[in-house]
Amino acid sequence: MSINRRDALKSMVLMMGGTMVGSTAILTGCAPENQIEGLNFSPADIAFLDEVGDTIIPETDTPGAKAAGIGSFMVMMVKDTYDAENQGAFVSGINEMRKAFKSENGKSFEEASAEERTAYLNKMKAEEVPVIGMLRDLTVLGYFTSEIGATQALNYVEVPGRYDGCIPFNEGDKAYAI
Repeated sequence: MSINRRDALKSMVLMMGGTMVGSTAILTGCAPENQIEGLNFSPADIAFLDEVGDTIIPETDTPGAKAAGIGSFMVMMVKDTYDAENQGAFVSGINEMRKAFKSENGKSFEEASAEERTAYLNKMKAEEVPVIGMLRDLTVLGYFTSEIGATQALNYVEVPGRYDGCIPFNEGDKAYAI
C-alpha cells in the first residue's frame, strides 16, 4: 500500500483546522477562480525554495526537505491552490527575501552557511514577514506528506491492522505518520 498524497494533504489540512493558505482548494479539489495567468517559476526559483526548505528542515539522521523535493512541492501548491492575492504575496515575498539577504550578507542565500540562513529566517520570523509563514507551512506540509518525511522522519505503519487507542510512546520515539 502506498501513501496517497492527496488524501494525506486533506487530512493534514483538516488537522491544522484548515488555516493554511490554499486550504479551500485542497479540501474542495478545485483551484481558486482568481489566479495569476501564466505564473511560472524558474529552476533558480525552485533551487532557492529547496534551500529555504532545507534550512527549515535540515538533514540530520534523516534526509532534509531538499531531499524530498520541497521546492517543486511549494511551486505546485502556490500555482494550484493559492489565489491571485496570495500568489502575488508569495512571489514578491521570495523576491524581496532574496534581494534583502544579498544586500545584508553580500552573497546569495544559496551561497550562505546554514547558520547565516537560519539567523536570517529567524530575524524575518521575528519581524513577522508574511512570506515566512507561507514558506514554513509549505515546508512542513510538503516534507511530512512526502515519502521521505512519512517513512523516514515519522513512524510509518503501512498496514496498521487493528485499532489500538493506547500505544506506549517513549521519549525519543518518532511520531506516527498519517
